[in-house]
Amino acid sequence: MRRNTLRATCVAAVLGSLSACTANTDESIGSTSAELSAQSAADRADLALHWAPIHYQDVDQTGGHALGGAADYITRYDFDGDLDGRNNWDHAGSANYPLAAHAYFSVAETSTHWFIVYMFFHPRDWSDSFFDTEHENDSEGLLITVARDGSTYGALKSAVTVAHKDFFSFVPAGGDWSSGAENVDGTLSLASYGGSLHPVTAQEAKGHGLKARPYYDIVGDGVVYYPSLTNAEVPSGPDDRNVLYKLVDIFENNGLWANRNNASLFASYGSFAGDKSGGCGAGSIGCDTNAANTPWSWDDGNDAPPGGALATDPAGLVRNYFKIPEAVSTTYTFNPYR
Repeated sequence: MRRNTLRATCVAAVLGSLSACTANTDESIGSTSAELSAQSAADRADLALHWAPIHYQDVDQTGGHALGGAADYITRYDFDGDLDGRNNWDHAGSANYPLAAHAYFSVAETSTHWFIVYMFFHPRDWSDSFFDTEHENDSEGLLITVARDGSTYGALKSAVTVAHKDFFSFVPAGGDWSSGAENVDGTLSLASYGGSLHPVTAQEAKGHGLKARPYYDIVGDGVVYYPSLTNAEVPSGPDDRNVLYKLVDIFENNGLWANRNNASLFASYGSFAGDKSGGCGAGSIGCDTNAANTPWSWDDGNDAPPGGALATDPAGLVRNYFKIPEAVSTTYTFNPYR
């Protein structure tokens, strides 16, 4: 399923600096000059698109569970057309269910900041080593915090990324947020795309931990994904550097949040249902069940904020993680998790 609209030329990001990327796209970000409001669904989508990551996905083709590299493609949690979380490992290798690229977002708002969560989903967390475990479904992502400064899209302040059971903090070069209760782990590189600067993120192959690039990066084969509100493309192969991913609101009608109590999709609150069928765990130590979490259950086990706070109380989380020179209101004018 080859693309159509996007042709981009990029220069690799350099730590602590901005990378350059120019693109022609059929999709432009809103041209309004008024400050947006998270209480508007259209404005939430506009904010999510404006700050959505250019996303580097490392790909590994080795081992029987790699699906020729496709096991590392991002896709929908219901890519196979049903809401059964326990058959996603099995269906990931089927030509009947192409792995079209999607990512999920939510926006919370206070009078001072916007907090945008992005979630990337993989049907398999897999391994080609006997010494690792595997599990069905995988969900990792990040929180972007943007100061409301009176401009349409605000000013980017930080990113907190999810890599397995740990969170990592990044600020853009020249940013004025610094280490608080948690250390800043590095510089958030940016690249120009579609008329604005976007964070640049990367995920590992296999386990899909996520950090700012280049703290993770493509090693050999990999897919580079670019955000869209309308197009979801399937990589042409494991080394496709130009693929559009479609942003989907977590709170869309009959979407991820609406199905949070669906026992076929979730084993418990915020934990995707996953079993050992389809060979999960074969050739490794084993297969963990019900091991992937949604943003409202993401948890860094050794920080102060409670599990799920990255989505449910992002203002509280960033106030803990960072030393912040400006005021950060913790009174939400829009927070659909609450």
